[in-house]
Amino acid sequence: MNIELHGKTAYAYTGGKPFDPARPCVALIHGALNDHSVWGLQSRYLAHHGWSVLAVDLPGHGRSAGPALPDVQACARWVVDWLDALGAPRAALVGHSMGSLIALEAAAALGERATHLGLVGTAYPMKVSPALLETAARDPWGAIDMVNAFSHSTLAPKPAAPGPGSWVPGASRALMRRLQTLYAEREGGANLFLHDFQVCDRYEGAWEAAIRVKCPVQLILGRKDQMTSPKATAELRERLHATVAWIEAGHSLMAEAPDDVLNALKAFLSSRTPS
Repeated sequence: MNIELHGKTAYAYTGGKPFDPARPCVALIHGALNDHSVWGLQSRYLAHHGWSVLAVDLPGHGRSAGPALPDVQACARWVVDWLDALGAPRAALVGHSMGSLIALEAAAALGERATHLGLVGTAYPMKVSPALLETAARDPWGAIDMVNAFSHSTLAPKPAAPGPGSWVPGASRALMRRLQTLYAEREGGANLFLHDFQVCDRYEGAWEAAIRVKCPVQLILGRKDQMTSPKATAELRERLHATVAWIEAGHSLMAEAPDDVLNALKAFLSSRTPS
């Protein structure tokens, strides 16, 4: 679904069902150098089981016009503007990695309008190693390979989506390369990888946002995550009074263990089950 937001095209995948603001809404927010497609299984299931789904492409990513927004707070305001434009009175926010920081800020901005906050593959602070940022600046293709090596704990998923034999790291690398190339073509050679990872590295607003979050919070964490270490979530869990769902996966949870992530989301969102 495309709409015009702030004079630019904004795209969101709705899971194969028309968006209906009268139904319970869930906004799914992707991470760095990703797009809506990382939520393939989860978005389709929720859309076909009573939810209005908004799996967004952040500005400059996928089908949404650029340029990419400068920080987490700006991205969160953009997500809230999406919900306002569609007339959604309330929404659950679910974000992965960089998207988890955006979901946190959006939930804080929405206040009582936020029904749930799901933080997938998260950590705070989400600092990026200087070596990775340096590589991203001079050799983004090499940086993409580095990130994919650290983001996955397996080469192929168990028999489930996306299907036996699928090369999970290869699919993720292909998506990142495509988004990096498209952004450079559209934005005069700009480096989307470097931009997104700098956005994560610079973010310092989590504690201020946590005070304003009014809804239940759950962290969905990969036990083998080497990008956002579960050890870096202790204070975040405490300040948000969050529950935790543990997944046997690395950082790319939705690709490595799509059913487990879906089941965790279903259980978490069931406190407000769509009719």
